[in-house]
Amino acid sequence: MKKFIAATCLVGALALPALAQAREVTLTTQLKPYRGNDAYLAIYLTDANGQYQKTLWVAGKKAKYYKHLGDWARGSQMNPSEYDGVSGASVGSGRTLKVSVELADTLIDAGYQIRIDSAVEDKRDARADVSVPLTSAGSGQPTTGNTYVESFTYDL
Repeated sequence: MKKFIAATCLVGALALPALAQAREVTLTTQLKPYRGNDAYLAIYLTDANGQYQKTLWVAGKKAKYYKHLGDWARGSQMNPSEYDGVSGASVGSGRTLKVSVELADTLIDAGYQIRIDSAVEDKRDARADVSVPLTSAGSGQPTTGNTYVESFTYDL
């Protein structure tokens, strides 16, 4: 039992500094002007192979529409635990969504990407509307989206 307690304390002591090494990252998404309903957005992380890792933010309150955020929906399996606490209202034409998230320092400059899937009712769904490497050099640099996103910026 003493060995178990000692091992647990050691693991905790080693893990605690890693948990403390996180930073607040501000994500700013500016939508293009378009005609139609507000957009649903999924902002998420993928690894170097493009495999889903973590949801950062979901814009849009009605989970029944999340299936239109294709790559994110497949990767997250639309499991509520993936988006509980990291979701908010959908975003209107020409509007800006600005959110802050906590990211571990180990994710930066390690091959991860931030991706955004977008969808608007009665319009085309856009997988990887934005796909940008998560790097120190990319911080503050705007990236143009492919469909509904005018620009996306992350600030470390």
